[in-house]
Amino acid sequence: MMQKLPMEKISPEEYQSWLDAHTLVEKDRRGPKVLQCKNGDYIKLFRIKHRVSRARLLNPARQFCRNAQRIAALGIPTLKPLALYHIPHVDRWAVRYTPLTGDTLRGLIQQGALPETVIVQLGIFIAQLHEKGVYFRSLHPGNVVLTPEDSLGLIDILDCHFSWFGKPLRAAQCARNFRHLFRYDDAQLLREPLMAAYQKAHQ
Repeated sequence: MMQKLPMEKISPEEYQSWLDAHTLVEKDRRGPKVLQCKNGDYIKLFRIKHRVSRARLLNPARQFCRNAQRIAALGIPTLKPLALYHIPHVDRWAVRYTPLTGDTLRGLIQQGALPETVIVQLGIFIAQLHEKGVYFRSLHPGNVVLTPEDSLGLIDILDCHFSWFGKPLRAAQCARNFRHLFRYDDAQLLREPLMAAYQKAHQ
């Protein structure tokens, strides 16, 4: 059963205390996007881009939490949501979460430390995602983590969609997912062994 986290309202004073106490990890020209807490947790902020917006009806922070819970329920390692916030004076929602421990595949590629066995593991992992009906449009090496237990998991999972009743993705959806993946140069470096492992997993 999915746990529905309560939504806590954050005052201007509380929000300023966040900015004073936490480390800014990511921002854009409109303000903070990700903060890191002293205990290692993260706070991800979601801005509503337009006054009339689909995001006002489908709260992205709550959807982020739901996706994390659904992914975890499928046995896939991911981050753990802890709290939800509404920050009305800056028109933001936010979620606090415990990060997934490990190294992103992008980081390992940049270090020259990604063995071919993990590339093969990634191909099998993507096949399992597709078989479980998970369509992760933001699938790329920066959003896949190799955990200390040598499992692969997902982060930054807002852009994750699930098929009805957990049915496997259609062939067209799988192909579209790979088109998105291989737009990234570092993913292209993995293409041959990754696809060989993916196709073998489907046999």
